[in-house]
Order: sequence, then C-alpha cells, then structure tokens
Amino acid sequence: MATHAGGLTTGVTTGLATGAAVRIEGLVRAFGDRRVLDALDLTIAPGEFVALIGRSGSGKSTLLRVLAGIDHDVTGYERLDAPENVSVVFQDARLLPWKRLLENVTLGLGGPDATGRGRTALAEVGLAGRERAWPVELSGGEQQRVALARSLVREPELLLADEPFGALDALTRIRMHALLRRLCEAHRPAVLLVTHDVDEAIALADRVVVLDAGRIAADLPITLPAPRAPGSPEYATLRADLLARLGVDTEAAEAETVGTGAGEAAEA
Repeated sequence: MATHAGGLTTGVTTGLATGAAVRIEGLVRAFGDRRVLDALDLTIAPGEFVALIGRSGSGKSTLLRVLAGIDHDVTGYERLDAPENVSVVFQDARLLPWKRLLENVTLGLGGPDATGRGRTALAEVGLAGRERAWPVELSGGEQQRVALARSLVREPELLLADEPFGALDALTRIRMHALLRRLCEAHRPAVLLVTHDVDEAIALADRVVVLDAGRIAADLPITLPAPRAPGSPEYATLRADLLARLGVDTEAAEAETVGTGAGEAAEA
C-alpha cells in the first residue's frame, strides 16, 4: 500500500485486493501489555464515507496510522487490505512554508501535467489565482483547503482524515464540511474520518463507527437525507444515541446548560 501523508509517500505495507477499499480482520496493535486495537474488524466499501468516533485512547488515531502505513509495529492480523493509493489529511495542514501553494500541492506529484492538475485542485477548493501565495498568507481554513487539494490531486482510492477541522472555528468548519462533501462526491474516494465531534460525523458520513477499548462497539448507517439539519427529531435521536455510546449523559448536559443560562440571566 503506497501511502501519502498529505501527498507525501511515507511507506509501503498491506495485503491483497479484495473488492472492498478496506478490509481488516483481527487487527491487533499493542503497546507493551496494553492492546490499543484488540482483534478489530472493519470493512469500508469503495466510495463510502465512514466516520470513526470514540473516547480518548480508544485507538482511533492508531488505526489511522496503521492504514496510512506509518505504524510498522502491528502486533498481528488475519487480514489487512487497503488500496495502493492512499492520502492523509491531518489536523494541521502541514504545508511547507518555503514553498508556494502550487508547489505544496504538486510536491511529489508525477506526470507531464502535474502543474495543470495542481491548478485544477486549488480551483476546486476555492483558491484559484492563489497559486503563487505563501502558506503564511493564508488563514487556517485556507491552509486546510490546500491540504485537501494536495491529497485529492492524487485521486486517492482511500482518504484518511485525522480531525482535519478540529482547530477551526465553528463557521469555518461548517463551510469545510460542505466543501469536503462536494469534493468527495466529485472524486469518490473511500473516506475514514476520525473525529471527536458527533455532529460532524452525522453531517458527513454514510456510517458512524464507534470504537471502544480497541474494538468496534457500534456500526450505524446514517440514512438521514442531506443536508442533515440538527433540528429534526431523527437527527436528535441519532445524536443522543451516539453521545450515549460515548458515555455522555445528554439530559444532564442539557440541564446544566439550561441552569447556566438561567443563572446568567439572573445576574444580568
């Protein structure tokens, strides 16, 4: 599996093609006596968008590193199949500050029309005409747009995203959600998104997988029509279910919010 971390080749490892974009059976990753991934099974179909959620330490980022080919100390597995062409988007854009945007997008990209493909990729993320800009001239959201362009210009069969919008403000995240949906519809990679944000998972994914203690505790299809507005009863029920699986008492959280609001009103 040739792997690209934001477009950079980082390693080679994996199994045979199976018709699924990802097929994992019995994956174990241990750190000393602690099994972070414990006989994990997961299948992702070509073009499918899967969100992976779980409490801190449940093994989400470990699984991403295994699929990215940058963790070479997997303890064992029965099957570990993934595509040759894999790209990774991280929480920070990881742009090279000494290279202009177009050079960042096309870094390591082969072929006679790499420059043209890079320009097209930047246009797709709304940065046409900014090819000669330096990364320092961009906002955080714009830098993540470049990171998406750099990953998708290679037409990956599998896109791994490790909390790519976690450092952005709420409004920018909403815009990036819409952009990522549009890009995935155009390029059709399989996607595995790690996120701590249940609303982000519901907004973007075809399935939400809950990881707990290194194993999949729930695998739920998201059948709500797009765009998935939080106001519907179906959305609220699904959100509450996922939060409960993460150990969040939604009724207590809502009561605390209401109580805080009442206290602030009394002080005002």
